[in-house]
Amino acid sequence: QELTLLDSSNTIFKLLGPVLVKQDLDEAKATVAKRLEYITGEMKRYEQQMQDLERRSEQQREVLGKLQQEMQ
Repeated sequence: QELTLLDSSNTIFKLLGPVLVKQDLDEAKATVAKRLEYITGEMKRYEQQMQDLERRSEQQREVLGKLQQEMQ
């Protein structure tokens, strides 16, 4: 959101180790967009993993419940 407020006359710096390096506005916007895309993808992947684990956990609970009923 901050990058949309800037125009080509503004100077943008990128931190590389201990050094600030000038960066083009379009390059900065592209970098931020790629990072956001990556983060969004990772969040979706982790949410899917959580759903899969919850589904497996529920299946195991059902199997355990059936085994307990058989033992009684």
